[in-house]
Amino acid sequence: MISSFDHYKHRQDRWPAATPLRLSGQSHVQICIVQSCYIPWKGFFDLIGRCDEYVIFDSAQYVKRHWHNRNRIKTANGVEWLTIPVVSKGRFEQPIDEVEIEKPWAEKHWRAVELAYRRAPFFDQFAPTLKAWYERADKERRLTDVNELFLRGIAELLGLETRIVRDTAYPAEGVKTARLLSIAKAAGANRYLSGPSARVYLDEAQLASAGIATEWMNYDGYSQYPQLHGSFEHAVSVVDLLLNTGPAATHYIGPDTLRIAPDAR
Repeated sequence: MISSFDHYKHRQDRWPAATPLRLSGQSHVQICIVQSCYIPWKGFFDLIGRCDEYVIFDSAQYVKRHWHNRNRIKTANGVEWLTIPVVSKGRFEQPIDEVEIEKPWAEKHWRAVELAYRRAPFFDQFAPTLKAWYERADKERRLTDVNELFLRGIAELLGLETRIVRDTAYPAEGVKTARLLSIAKAAGANRYLSGPSARVYLDEAQLASAGIATEWMNYDGYSQYPQLHGSFEHAVSVVDLLLNTGPAATHYIGPDTLRIAPDAR
């Protein structure tokens, strides 16, 4: 259940050095290792909410026009992009955790959210904390820190118990599947949950040889919810869901075994 925004304060502490979860007696540990995104859509939180641990994989390469520094909201004029301006010229291979923010942006984004959702049923309840997040985010100089601020805050509001750590918490070697495998092993995981886009490079056999089973998310089947501004749109920031449904938000992204497809091809 979502905590009240009036009583919620974003945790400023960071997780201590990560300890493999199976050392604490868990026989099955499911992990996801995913790059951070800016105020992601509901499917992102569905994915990490199914796992014991989410590793923020921001040593991965930053990709322009991806979701790392932008997302969408619904407005009276249609779907609108909110994009954090970052320094990317001449830095084509920089990892996400080195991406610097180019200029002030947070107040503009907050005003856009306020204008788009001020008539949403739960805007008045949520607005103080959202605004406080943007005020904090405006002081950050790295994209990864902004993304983590929102990711942790929203995950807690949704009541997710997933442990969140950065990939720097674990030793990692190799590239692509080998790198993911080294992190998963160090974390003590024996199950790996992946988004469908990773099918182009993830080697399930390599994970299986290390005793780690792969499962694949299927983002089909989400229910629609009451939404402002015209026809329904799934592919928008989770902020849309929170402001429109409040405590009912978890019902629209809750576990549904039909949306995990371990054998899908």
